[in-house]
Formats: sequence, C-alpha cells, structure tokens
Amino acid sequence: MSIVIKNGRVIDPASQTDRVADVLIVDGRVAGVAPNLSSPKAEVFDATGMIVAPGFIDMHVHLREPGFEHAETIESGSRAAAAGGFTSVCCMPNTKPVNDSATVTSYIVERARRKAVVNVFPIGAITKGSAGEELAAIGAMKEAGAVAISDDGLPVMSARVMRRAMEFARSYDLPIIQHCEDLNLSAGGDMHEGANSVRWGLRGIPAAAEDVMAARDLLLAELTGARYHIAHVSTRNAVAMVDYARKRGLPVSCEATPHHFALSDQDMAPYDSNYKMKPPLRSVRDRAAVVEAIAAGAVSAIATDHAPHPGSEKMQEFERCPFGIIGLETAIALSLQELVHTGKITLNRLVELFTTGPESVMRLGRGTLATGALGDVTVFSTELTWTYDVNQSHSRSRNSPFDGKTFRGGPVATVVGGEMVWRRG
Repeated sequence: MSIVIKNGRVIDPASQTDRVADVLIVDGRVAGVAPNLSSPKAEVFDATGMIVAPGFIDMHVHLREPGFEHAETIESGSRAAAAGGFTSVCCMPNTKPVNDSATVTSYIVERARRKAVVNVFPIGAITKGSAGEELAAIGAMKEAGAVAISDDGLPVMSARVMRRAMEFARSYDLPIIQHCEDLNLSAGGDMHEGANSVRWGLRGIPAAAEDVMAARDLLLAELTGARYHIAHVSTRNAVAMVDYARKRGLPVSCEATPHHFALSDQDMAPYDSNYKMKPPLRSVRDRAAVVEAIAAGAVSAIATDHAPHPGSEKMQEFERCPFGIIGLETAIALSLQELVHTGKITLNRLVELFTTGPESVMRLGRGTLATGALGDVTVFSTELTWTYDVNQSHSRSRNSPFDGKTFRGGPVATVVGGEMVWRRG
C-alpha cells in the first residue's frame, strides 16, 4: 500500500524542511520527500496550496474508556482526533477503573489496536486510584505501554508523595505530568477569581492555586532531576516560572491549550457550562502571557485537554456541572486564528508545537517526515473557510464553546501509517 501527497508545502521542523514537494509513503513508512515522486498503484492526494506536516500529536486527551463510554470511547475519540488532524494522542488515566495498573494499561493498548483510527498512547496514574497516597505500579504500566504518569485532574497534594513519584519516574525515564492546582486554594471554585466571578455570584479559583503548585513542583524537579511537565498552563506566573527553570537547564516543560490562549474570563457567556473548565479561563493579562510564552518558546506543545461530557451532565447549573470541554476538532483552526494569522508565531513554529514539541516530552518516536519514519501526516489549510457544527462532531459529547464559529484555516486530511483515515468532505 502506498500514497503520495503531491505539491504541498512540506514543513518538517525535525529535518528543517520547508519547501514545496511530494511526500511518498510506502508500506506505512516515509519513502521520500522530493519533487515529482510517484509509485505504481499509489493513491494520490493533491495538496496544492496546503501545508503538509508530520502527523500532529495531542499529548493530553481524555478518551473516557474504560468506564465512561457514554461520554467517549477510544474509537469515537480517535475519530474526533483524526478529524482534527491528529495522528497520535496520549490519553489520561482518569477512567473507571483508573489506569493505575498493567491490566488497565494493557486493556487500553489492545482496545486501541482494534478500534482506534489513530495512534493511542496511554498515560498511567501516579498514585493508586489517583488518590494521592500510594504510588501506582509505575514500572509495570511502562512495560504494558504507558508513556508517562499523571493524576491529572486530581493533583498530587503531598510533596512527599510527589518527590517519590518523581524519583520513580526518573528511574523509569518517564515524564511526570501535573495538573497544577492547590486544592486548598481552589476548593469550591467554579471559574477564575475576578470581577466576573464576583458579578455573577460564582465562587472563584485564584491564579495562585496554579502558581503555588507549579512553584513547589519545579523545586522538587530540581531536587530529583525528573522530567517534569505542567499540563494546560494558564497563568502568567506559572509560564514565567517554567521559562526560568528551563533557562537554568532543568528538564521541565509545559503545554498550552487552544481555549486558554483563545479566550479569557471576559469572553465567557454568563452561566454557560460550555465555558466551565479547569484550569478556568483566566484574565486577559494571563491569556496574553500564555500567548507571549508560546511565541518566546517557553511553551513546548499545544494540547487540547479534550474532555468530553454528555449533555445530561454538562447541561446543569454552572455550579453543579463538571469541568471540561471537547477540543480535538477545533485545535488547529484556533491555533491558526490566534497565533499565526495574528503574526504572533510562524507556521514553522505552529507545526513544531504539534510535532517536535510534544515528541520532545513524550518520546513516542513520531513527529518527523524523515525517510524511514512512520507514515503519519497531517495536511491542513491556512485559508479554508469553514464553520464548526458541534452536532456533526465525531465525539460522543457536544460540550464546546466554539459551536457555530466560522474559522479561517483547518485540517484537510489525516494519514496514519500510510492510510488516509480522514479527509474533509
């Protein structure tokens, strides 16, 4: 089986490629990147006027399976990923049961092998049941296929437990990913603590809740030498601390989500649960700081934190509904809109944030179009005009604040292992 993607602008930061060329994939691997390539019986895709890049990686998604299949499954989530231009996703462990053992990790790997249309890499829990008390079977999960450890939405509150987790993560050469939130500071909060939370009578989550945890963990990362990554960074102080630590040579990194650099708490529709997420949408100043950190190179990756919830759960009073929004199918469009079309970053930097950036953290063996590399390719347009209809989403859930939004630019085709798994129209 072979496919040739013709006449696109090939951008591959890993090999410092930026030119108009063809990409030939034979038997699931890149056979060449050059003008005028062909192969007998190859499927041909004309990418004239489009960007052809290594397969995009989303290092932070929630696929909900096992246990919450009413919200999402590995199959439906992978189809949403493909429709968003992603060829690889890393799924968080907050399933039921929690992915804290080789048994659950193996289930996810096998289920993905049978049902997913993109590459699915499980992230194991840091602690048993994500309860924050006793370390999970980190070595066994790695053997079963886990590529990182995280308790995600249930941050490890104990500094002692986090130190031990970092030591284990270092010994197994795994990144440790933390949702930075001091639960004592954020307890009971529903949105960012600011003028709007006061105006609407909603309990606030201060930016300091993220900053305090980030500061603690960066000190522990220095102590242990662990590869430490902050998920969905959202405050100006947190990104500044990561930048400072990186410049001192610590192996630390962070990711930003499209909703945190596209929206602030000033953009929220009052009491609309589609705007409820953790971390919450922050202040205009915090949002600007995240954008500037992306432009300056302090942020390693863009990740969606795709968090599906069914309408029966999400469409409740703001104080009662769960946190989170879906984001796989709008990520590229929002990134183009907020970062590239505004002149904040170049297209090369955008591709880097979806390829070599997450690859540098997760080490999946993806993120390049070098000859012999796995044949994962993302094709997108910077000019395509389209409107996002959440009711046409491949996800099982519909919780997005971007429903009905018209975008300039977005994914056009997704190739995984040399097979076209999605194309627009």
